[in-house]
Amino acid sequence: MSFTLATWNINSVRLREGLVCKLLTEESPDVLCLQECKSPVDKIPLEGFQALGYHHIVARGQKGYNGVAILSKLPLEDMGEMDFASLGHARHVAARLPNGVVIHNCYVPAGGDVPDRMVNDKFGQKLDYLTEMRDWFHGDRPERAILVGDLNIAPREDDVWSHKQLLKIVSHTPIEVDHLAQVQESGHWVDVTRADIPEGLLYSWWSYRAADWDAADKGRRLDHVWATKDIAQAGHSSRILRAARGWEQPSDHAPVFATFDL
Repeated sequence: MSFTLATWNINSVRLREGLVCKLLTEESPDVLCLQECKSPVDKIPLEGFQALGYHHIVARGQKGYNGVAILSKLPLEDMGEMDFASLGHARHVAARLPNGVVIHNCYVPAGGDVPDRMVNDKFGQKLDYLTEMRDWFHGDRPERAILVGDLNIAPREDDVWSHKQLLKIVSHTPIEVDHLAQVQESGHWVDVTRADIPEGLLYSWWSYRAADWDAADKGRRLDHVWATKDIAQAGHSSRILRAARGWEQPSDHAPVFATFDL
């Protein structure tokens, strides 16, 4: 069984329903994982997605904030969710495909603007969230699993436009990178995107603040596709659809793709 998976922080699924339909029509992934849906599950506009062949959905939502959804052409079994750091946020949901592969769709807290938990509670929540992810995967080590989502950390020097200038900026600080590495190690996760594209600058997010995001190109790779070691070698054809960042009224994130032969 071969399937293509995409992950995308959509920044409001109702506001950008048309962009989701555009992606599903033009790229036709078998599975699309969305983050920051900003919608209760019963308000997600499913009709248009179903008309394009995406008849299966597993989602968790809340009004105006957070929210994660897995849309699929393939049947999905709801595998529940975890409330890491007990935030009460809709930030994780898991689903199993017919071949037994479990997909974890995650939206890690952004962490606010100041990388110091003593003065910024949101940064502390982010670190606690990652710590609880680490402990969960360590205690129940996943197999035949894929983890995707907006992890809100760009771990490598070539995952940001300027390693030196972003070392004290939330999303690239050493403490965040270390916490993410611990999560990765705890589940024996492989960064599929970087296994496929091992060298060179690579971004999936560009700030709305830039007058010309494309020309400035001050991006970060915040969105990830990981797989457990037992299936990671089946992953290939990784890419980031940079063009989507330039669509009308876009999300500030671009979709990330990978194909798996399993």
